[in-house]
Amino acid sequence: MTDHIPDDISPDGRDLREYTDELRQNHAIVKNTSGEWVLLKHADVVAAAMDHENLSNNVSDYLQIPNGLDGEAHTHYRKIIDQYLSEEALEPYIPEFQKVAIQLMKELPKGKVLDAVNDIGAVFAVRAQCAWLGWPAKLEPRLLKWMADNHAATRSKFHDEMVIVANQFDEIIRSIIRPKRESHVQENSDITTRLCHDVIYGRELTEAELISILRNWTGGDLGSIALCVGVIVHQIAQQPELIEQLQKAENSEVEAFIDEVLRIDNPFVSNRRVTTCPIQIGGQDIPEGAKVKLHWTSANRDEAVFNKNEFSPEKNRPKNIVYGAGKHACPGRLLATWELRIMLQALLTSVQNIEIAHNQKVEREIAPLGGFHRVPVVLS
Repeated sequence: MTDHIPDDISPDGRDLREYTDELRQNHAIVKNTSGEWVLLKHADVVAAAMDHENLSNNVSDYLQIPNGLDGEAHTHYRKIIDQYLSEEALEPYIPEFQKVAIQLMKELPKGKVLDAVNDIGAVFAVRAQCAWLGWPAKLEPRLLKWMADNHAATRSKFHDEMVIVANQFDEIIRSIIRPKRESHVQENSDITTRLCHDVIYGRELTEAELISILRNWTGGDLGSIALCVGVIVHQIAQQPELIEQLQKAENSEVEAFIDEVLRIDNPFVSNRRVTTCPIQIGGQDIPEGAKVKLHWTSANRDEAVFNKNEFSPEKNRPKNIVYGAGKHACPGRLLATWELRIMLQALLTSVQNIEIAHNQKVEREIAPLGGFHRVPVVLS
């Protein structure tokens, strides 16, 4: 049993990197105002992520496929999802992602203030995901507005607002899948059409299941990709010598750079679990039925593991848990990695310099979001 677990901890209004860095100096685990046990240390977060028996992912009141499922149910649904996210399945979309990225860079004005999060990251995320899923380009304005509304609702923490925004996104998905469920699968059918006719337990996926899967693929990933772009562009604006280095780098080196930037400034903040029995984590006794938060942002900045957070892509890669750990690790890791790498390469090919705009304020996101709210830059 640890000596003292501080409770009623609230990160409201704080930068989660700064706040968890402070907490982690003296505590491995804290308890927040929602009664959740928050794991701050890398070892404890990884151990919890790997403990699929004593910690359940079934923590939401809503259907969440696959991340809200356990046991064989998770295995069955994950098999369906993984077939669309393998290297072989994603390779044919690389030219589409490159086309989207190159076109966006052509549209971006040089010498004017742009927001890396919303003008670059959000637009690229929407266009790349629509190209991958076979969604119509005309949805772009609606999806961009939804992303902004979703982040605003998440920041507010008002349950009613978050429900309204979630329902709005579900309606977007319904408008897409209903005609596709009535169509036949052809050899060149888009991913969403094929998913609509996938079979589990001897039947086609239900509308509710389809909405849950597509919400997971898009609703969460769109905002996360935009935040990732903000973090990456901010890093390069701080170190302009990186532009030439990355222009000459191999794909694998660019991807390693991206992973390390995101480790240090992780927009994928946390996931929750619930204990299925009394357990002990980091020397702390936690009762059955308790909510446990795996704080990826904090764990990825654990000085004891990452040598005082020295920037070292190759050295830190084995311990990097930006995309989680265990069987519930993010199934879209490869998709996100390739999208971000392709976006970055297109951006660096189109510019000679990226700098933070003069007399403009860089704004960090605050809990429960990570990364930046706004990164004003000028491309030249």
